[in-house]
Amino acid sequence: MESPEVEGKEERTRTKRLSMICWSSDLDRVWPQLILATTAAASGMEVNLFFTFWGLRVLQRRNRRITGTNWMQKAESVVDRGSTDHLKLGKLHFSGMGTKMIKALARSHKVAMPTELLEAAVDLGVRFYPCQMTMELYGLTKDDFIDGIEAPLGAASFLDMAADSDISLFI
Repeated sequence: MESPEVEGKEERTRTKRLSMICWSSDLDRVWPQLILATTAAASGMEVNLFFTFWGLRVLQRRNRRITGTNWMQKAESVVDRGSTDHLKLGKLHFSGMGTKMIKALARSHKVAMPTELLEAAVDLGVRFYPCQMTMELYGLTKDDFIDGIEAPLGAASFLDMAADSDISLFI
């Protein structure tokens, strides 16, 4: 058995880990997640994001307008358009005016847009895990997603990953 001194030293040298669940495609949820993910990765943390339900659409390629194999999946993909280019505020959307205003404010304060943050996160080594069950539910394949994502995970596998993390967030 190692002494408490050695045990504590190992804990201090282990890379800190952040795990988040992205379940929404609302701009006001996705944007802070990407800011936290890039900040953590730039600070040397290992970052894992699990994308499930509507959040899975965030990882979708820009040019994949209609996805799925049956009419319900295709209809859902038309209503919930994928990629970071089409995120809308969950609150105060006001038929697009609220979303335009918050983006204009962000630009004037030099805050990176979600698409830029997603690209930076990939470059920083943030790991993006699509939910296997949600992929099946929506009829999505890995080809529907941006480059640089990990193999799909189930909820149990993500929970194991999150249990080993120093910080776990559900935003």
